[in-house]
Amino acid sequence: MRRLATTLGTIAAAAMLTLAVPSSAYAAEGVLSINGADYVDPSGCYGVDWFPTSVTNHTDAIAEVHSGPDCTGPVEWLVYPGETYYTETAQSVFIL
Repeated sequence: MRRLATTLGTIAAAAMLTLAVPSSAYAAEGVLSINGADYVDPSGCYGVDWFPTSVTNHTDAIAEVHSGPDCTGPVEWLVYPGETYYTETAQSVFIL
């Protein structure tokens, strides 16, 4: 009987953890603005369409400014929540 209670307790704990852990799909909450275009609750990679570029981050995540297209190449700058970054060389912005 004790073994059954322990097993059931373990199963119940595992079920609670499964329900309590958020899913892996995540988007930043807030607005990311790239050259005046606003992206609400952004997630992923955004291309830069003209230069000079401004990236304003009003989300709860850090935005990575990349020197290459499709979020490739070195990270040129990290734009923290509440900051704006100006660049003439970035080609894409990634936010998780």
